[in-house]
Amino acid sequence: MVQPVICAEHLSKRYQIGRLRPEYRTFRDTLAGAVVAPFRRLRSFGRPSFASSDVVWALRDATFSVRRGEVLGIIGGNGSGKSTLLRILAGITAPTSGQARIAGRAATLLGEETGFHPELTGRENVLLRGVILGMARREVRRRFESIVEFADVARFVDTPVKHYSDGMRVRLGFAVAAHLDADILLIDEVLAEGDEAFQRRCLRTMGEASDAGRTTLFVSHDLNAVRRLCHRVLRLDRGEIVDEGSPDRVVDRYADAVGGAR
Repeated sequence: MVQPVICAEHLSKRYQIGRLRPEYRTFRDTLAGAVVAPFRRLRSFGRPSFASSDVVWALRDATFSVRRGEVLGIIGGNGSGKSTLLRILAGITAPTSGQARIAGRAATLLGEETGFHPELTGRENVLLRGVILGMARREVRRRFESIVEFADVARFVDTPVKHYSDGMRVRLGFAVAAHLDADILLIDEVLAEGDEAFQRRCLRTMGEASDAGRTTLFVSHDLNAVRRLCHRVLRLDRGEIVDEGSPDRVVDRYADAVGGAR
């Protein structure tokens, strides 16, 4: 039996809403609070109040596994828990309960959160990311031109990333994740950026990664891309896995539920 490279067991993430009491207050905090308190009370007059103990479950009891070389699609509406799930698997966010085990090195691209240092240039960020993944500098340099060409940022590669547009950062982030040695790709909404040619390159690259035995978790609102690329799909709703199975079946049920086109 093939052992899974990703195993999530009862993953849950809870966020507390409302105003939290700070652990300590300086004299300046106390003085400022006394000045603005009347205005806060006036602004909140007539609005419902919420206790600081109110909580929101962004993810609840998610259990699943992913095999080596599998492309797992994750779909659902905004706020369904897709990005929270990937952030937990990437180690960016700690779960409230449950656990996730990942066998191998994971490269992540979570929307606009590319993980680049804004003060470093594109070139420096590519080299840094390769080192973080445990690659030799000469190997990163060998793949550098392919990364830049894929992302179409050659003109700006020696410009600090803080001056890049959102689309440029996402394109470079995906190129780095796809070209450097990682066993697992965690990809969130990369197809929302870039033109049609870039989207085709992304889909082709993720397909090639799967053929090479790399595992991909792919969050997207592009249901056609999910159908074409993924071997299996999870659907989340209000933090819970509500459907799982073949792309056609899960996507069709989701489209029926939201009244969208198939």
